[in-house]
Amino acid sequence: MAFAEVHFWSDAIKKSSAMGVILPEQIEQPPPYPAFYLLGGLSDDQTIWRRRTRIEWYVCRLPLIVVMPNGGREFYTDAAEGPACERHIIEDVIGFVDRFLPTIAERRGRVIGGLSMGGYGAVKLALKYPNLFCSATAHSGCHAVVRNLASQGKLPEDESLTPELRRIYGESPDPGDDPFALAERADRACLPALRLDCGADDFLLPHNRDFHAHLERLGVAHEYEEFPGGHTWDYWDTHVQEAIAFHCRILGIQPSPSDA
Repeated sequence: MAFAEVHFWSDAIKKSSAMGVILPEQIEQPPPYPAFYLLGGLSDDQTIWRRRTRIEWYVCRLPLIVVMPNGGREFYTDAAEGPACERHIIEDVIGFVDRFLPTIAERRGRVIGGLSMGGYGAVKLALKYPNLFCSATAHSGCHAVVRNLASQGKLPEDESLTPELRRIYGESPDPGDDPFALAERADRACLPALRLDCGADDFLLPHNRDFHAHLERLGVAHEYEEFPGGHTWDYWDTHVQEAIAFHCRILGIQPSPSDA
């Protein structure tokens, strides 16, 4: 595979931004290729997945482009006071990738996933824009962040984030930023395939169990698994492999076994 770091102008956030891109190389299948948008967490940038996991190795024999954008700290949301980071991903990142890279620039060739804040972002964006993504995965997602903020006025797991969350979501969070509300009003005929996982020792486990139970009550098809581990890169490095396999299944790609 080949790796590129792309620096580009984002109209949505009114500044230069960057993304890491893994491109297929030395594989039999010619382009175009599907794209996997892989989102980072609260403190991450476009380099984090490549620095902290073996993501390049896991996709090295796949006809798949992996896009790792810099998502800022706005929870992949158009902040009430701050950058429009949802538009940044939906319009500028995806727009740039589809203009300049050999992608299948349709829903059938576009998947999304992420960890923690990025897990929430992946699920939110996939449910909000089901015409753009055919599948979504989330590791250790903070899926209840908007629901907790609206009902309790804070994020119980880390109250120090409350002022920042108020800046992002405002005093009355938009249901369009809440995966619970998005799942309730989603058109079942065009929902993306969903897979969620979380570590048994992760402080965000209640978010994941609550959202899993919510999807079950609604009858929304999805995969959900809990594994040993916490909110750590060891956990995400292990389980991103299952996310890749899930996306490959939806995309119709046959994954090649990788060496340990």
